[in-house]
Amino acid sequence: MIRWSTLFDPAQAVVPPSPPERDLLPRDGAGERWLGGVIAVLCFVACLAGLGALSAERAAGGWARELRGEATAQVRPGVGETGDAAAARAAETLAVVPGVEEAAAMDRATAERLLRPWMGEAALEDLPLPHLVTVRLDPDAPASALVLSRALAEGGIDATVDDHSLWRGEVERSAGTVTLLALAAFLAVAGATGAAIVHAVRAGVEARRAVIETLSLSGATDGAVAWLFQRRFALLALAGGAVGTGLALALAGMVRFLGGGEGLSPALPLAWGDLLILSPTPLVAATVALVSARLAAGRALDRLGASASAG
Repeated sequence: MIRWSTLFDPAQAVVPPSPPERDLLPRDGAGERWLGGVIAVLCFVACLAGLGALSAERAAGGWARELRGEATAQVRPGVGETGDAAAARAAETLAVVPGVEEAAAMDRATAERLLRPWMGEAALEDLPLPHLVTVRLDPDAPASALVLSRALAEGGIDATVDDHSLWRGEVERSAGTVTLLALAAFLAVAGATGAAIVHAVRAGVEARRAVIETLSLSGATDGAVAWLFQRRFALLALAGGAVGTGLALALAGMVRFLGGGEGLSPALPLAWGDLLILSPTPLVAATVALVSARLAAGRALDRLGASASAG
């Protein structure tokens, strides 16, 4: 029968026991703080590497897509015809070709503006420039260079069509290389992060071998002992991964906000959806630590059982 006086008498009150993990696995303040910091830094770097891989893949696809959607025709004027008139006539002819969205003759001012960074101001004054027609192709069903050349020939226009196929092949190969390198860098960082977590968890479990022996000799089951370590290191990795991922998301969000859809550079575009892809990073780190703690504790228990049997 409960005596109500004990509820108000501090000398007789029963103090509830503290959580067993806090007593059985005392926190190593310095070691665990450093481990959490390492996990946070590695997750931060892994997230940045992942964002870099996504941006590189998107930029590479954009380069190839722009080249596939454009073509250029160099027009040579006929007898008694000016170059501007020939280019205008070629633009009208190409604009109605199926697979072409728009065709426009390039004037001399535009051509000079494109060449000025390469040739300088003085060299352009007396330089004869080709008469060009820029063609924007339908991205779903683009017209080929053969179709464009045939349309110009039927219209009585002497011109050469360049669909950028040579440059497109080089750019697509370069884009594929950039994507593979970015993916390899991300996988290397992610693998290093996982290996560091595994090594740190194993070291932490080995450092508490005396605790494992005491619990096992006291009658605790192997599953209960392993769960103590699993829970401790999984929560530690979850906290460290959340800090590192949060910092990476904050940095990426700032870059996206300041630079718009192109990030800080058009070469590495960044989308808001990319940030959501990184959100599972803390759970992945916690899972790696959970499995590592389970295996390390199991090995320690197996060695303890083998030594007990040998004795």
